Amino acid sequence: MIITPAEPQDLPTLLSFRQEAAAWLRGLGSDQWSRPYPADKLSATIEAGTVFMLRDGHTTTGTITLTPDAEDGLWTSEELAEPSMFVNKLTIAREYAGQNLGGRLLDWAGARAHRAGARWLRLDAWTTNEGLQRYYLEQGFTHVRTVREGMAVNGGPRVSGWLAQRTARPAADGFTDRTPAPVRLPLAA
Repeated sequence: MIITPAEPQDLPTLLSFRQEAAAWLRGLGSDQWSRPYPADKLSATIEAGTVFMLRDGHTTTGTITLTPDAEDGLWTSEELAEPSMFVNKLTIAREYAGQNLGGRLLDWAGARAHRAGARWLRLDAWTTNEGLQRYYLEQGFTHVRTVREGMAVNGGPRVSGWLAQRTARPAADGFTDRTPAPVRLPLAA
């Protein structure tokens, strides 16, 4: 499988992934991703070069967003002073579920963050999705705290404030990486 930067024409696929994931989560009793994510915000992250697509031939199997920018109101100023990269919108197509592609994408993100000079790979997960939280703990993340105050990016009260981190480190993910080298973080030593 190949990992590449997302391109503007990937927007419908990304929106479809989110709808598919929301429907699956709804079936598990979760309201995660039940509010539509604004397409213009997603387009902006594609243009910023922070969205990556996992492809199996001509089929897109998953996506991950990896950014040096933390969402407002989640991390302390002391934490933000540490070189970090932030994962969000990790999604695997349902037909590819159960193959550890999510875990391998997290390994890829951690290795990319390490190459950028990050100390930490961080994320904020859905506050009420305990299954997702367990998944991240199983992937080597440590729970930092849960933030419930504030507003969500797509409107309404904050719903994604379960904060976790793990050390950014090299890893063998098994993907063919066709992404440009990461930009060094300004705080990196």
